[in-house]
Amino acid sequence: YKDAKLDCLLCLGGNGTHKTANLLSQEGLNIIGLPKTIDNDIYGTDVTFGFHTAVDIATEVIDRIHTTAGSHSRVMCIEIMGNKAGWLTLYSGIAGGADIILLPEQPYDIDRVCEAVERRAKRGSNFSIIAVAEGAMNVEEARMKRKDWMAKRAEQGFGATATNRIAQAVQKKTGMETRVCIPGHMQRGGSPSAYDRVLATQFGSYAAGLVADEHYGVTVALKGNKIIHNDLKDVAGVPKPVPMDDPVVVTARNMGINMGD
Repeated sequence: YKDAKLDCLLCLGGNGTHKTANLLSQEGLNIIGLPKTIDNDIYGTDVTFGFHTAVDIATEVIDRIHTTAGSHSRVMCIEIMGNKAGWLTLYSGIAGGADIILLPEQPYDIDRVCEAVERRAKRGSNFSIIAVAEGAMNVEEARMKRKDWMAKRAEQGFGATATNRIAQAVQKKTGMETRVCIPGHMQRGGSPSAYDRVLATQFGSYAAGLVADEHYGVTVALKGNKIIHNDLKDVAGVPKPVPMDDPVVVTARNMGINMGD
C-alpha cells in the first residue's frame, strides 16, 4: 500500500475480507469495504452483491431437477453452497419449489425428513426435492465439537458435507430411490444478474463518494432501500445467520416446506 503510494484501498468480499480490511484499517490504512459474497452473511447489510445471482443459478438447478425427479420417481438431494449461513439455500429452495430445506442454523432430525417424504408419497407425490445447505448438520452433530463430527463423517465415508448421508438414510428409511446433485462452484460463476449489477453499481458509486469525502474505516451497506455505511470494526467478524423467526423462514413453513425439525 505504501510502496504503491495508494490514497485508499477498496476491499470487495465476504467475512474474511472484511476482517482483514478492519485489521488494515487499524494499522492506519485508508480502507473502505464493499459486501460481495453469495452467502449474504455480512452483518449490517440487508443483502450483498453476488447473492441474488447465486440464488438465480441455484433456483434453476432445482427447477431442472424437478423433471428428472418426477419422471423417475426419485427423491433428489441438492447440495447448495452455504457453510455457516443458509440464506442461499433458503431463498433458492423456496423459489425452486423444494419440499424440504435443511439449513446450518436448524439442526435436522433425519426421521422428520423421512416422514415428510413419506407424507408426500401417501398424498400421491412420487418424488421429493430436498435442498441441503452444505453446512447442514443433524441434531447429534450440533451437540459435538467441529473436529469430532468431522472425524465421524470421515470415518463413515460421507465426506465433509451431510448430503450423501441424508440421501442414503432417506432411501433406506423410505424405500424411495434417492440421488444427490451437487452443482458446486457453478453457483459462484457466470454472468451476474441485473439486480446484482445495479446493486454493485450503487455500492460503488456510494463508495466513490466516501473516498471524495475521505471517510474511511467503513463498509457500504443496504438498509431498506437506502445505501448507507457501517464502521468496519462493528461489522468485521460478526456472523449473520438465518434467524429461525425470519419472515422468509415463516413463509417457507406456511407453504408447507419441512425444515427438518
